[in-house]
Amino acid sequence: MNATRMAQNAYGNDSQPTKTSRDIEYDVFARITRRLKDADTRRSTEMTELAAAVYDNRRLWIILVTDVVDKANPLPAELKARIMYLAEFTETYSRDVLHNNAPVAPLIDINTAIMAGLHPQRPKT
Repeated sequence: MNATRMAQNAYGNDSQPTKTSRDIEYDVFARITRRLKDADTRRSTEMTELAAAVYDNRRLWIILVTDVVDKANPLPAELKARIMYLAEFTETYSRDVLHNNAPVAPLIDINTAIMAGLHPQRPKT
């Protein structure tokens, strides 16, 4: 491959729109929510897959809360409080999923609701 062709491949595709932070957040929630759903369907045979998906979901919520509590975050205080409550619930409920075989559906529902808030018009996973 010559240098011109390499440059076109690297820089030539400007038809891709730039993703916003909401797009990126949505994509991360969608990916982890899909993993939770997939792992839940194979729960009886692949508990390690479910544990990894739940762990990544917990990490996502920790990152989200870290951003929410930042003084520079422009979200309204009431929305910040709701997000913090959901993060706390997610943390506690994740333990029930892993230790007490609780259903994964509430974690999936919370993530799906967040996705709907980020992009109401996009289809959910």
